[in-house]
Amino acid sequence: MVNKKKIPQRRCVGCSETKPKKELIRIVRLSDGSGVEVDTTGKKAGRGAYICPSKICLKKAHKRLEANLECSIPDEIFIKLEKEIENING
Repeated sequence: MVNKKKIPQRRCVGCSETKPKKELIRIVRLSDGSGVEVDTTGKKAGRGAYICPSKICLKKAHKRLEANLECSIPDEIFIKLEKEIENING
């Protein structure tokens, strides 16, 4: 019997689809309370939320991200997310 490694799944805040963690972009509220960042490594400490690399999901997730992270998110983060999505999609 071959043991298959379990692939971590996360739910997109925008479209609510469950996808493999590596396919999604993580946004994290830092545990030290210093703000919100786009977590490209997926390993930063803090409360995280995930979105698909899609502008449609980003638009849907705008209010939901603030609710999930329990803080307000500056516009710079959304600009950075748009650039990240453009880099991924080419």
